[in-house]
Amino acid sequence: MQNDIHEEKPAFSYCVKVGHVSTNAFTVKAEADNRELAELAKVWKVVSVEALSADLQINRWKRDGIRVKGKVIARLTQECVVTLDPIETRIEEEFEQIFVPEGSKLARVVTGSAAEMVLDPDGPDLPETFAGDTLDVGPIISEFVALAIDPYPRKAGAEFADHIEMDDEQAAKRPSPFAALKDWKSGQ
Repeated sequence: MQNDIHEEKPAFSYCVKVGHVSTNAFTVKAEADNRELAELAKVWKVVSVEALSADLQINRWKRDGIRVKGKVIARLTQECVVTLDPIETRIEEEFEQIFVPEGSKLARVVTGSAAEMVLDPDGPDLPETFAGDTLDVGPIISEFVALAIDPYPRKAGAEFADHIEMDDEQAAKRPSPFAALKDWKSGQ
């Protein structure tokens, strides 16, 4: 019997064995290969992704959590929203994320009927959860880059025209916006 549930593989994956993580931080470098770069370009809807790497410091957080802190660097090509010319973009983002096992008390947000949850937008993110003995930090690295991508990249000096000019002939053929209202009052 085949399993009908297919887990979607992330575009970029970098797995860390949780059992090997101690309170002393260790440093790793995660780097996307050519296949992953091509997949990320599709996901991010950009022309191409030339490079994606992250220098990570990973250590134990509290009793059963994992802290991943680091800097992600990406180079990608986007289209200018004005000229459609290619634009090279470089992204450098520092990030920190806490991961806790599913079912951990640290993953749950306790709320009662009268409880109010206050989130600081500049404060740390809520912990993410993971299952099993392996943590895939690739998707979180990808997410921090995706959030830094300019949704409307513009080539230096490229400007939209303020408005579209109509010549006199076009303006004469265009009906007045009030033409439909001229008989409205008498029609009642």
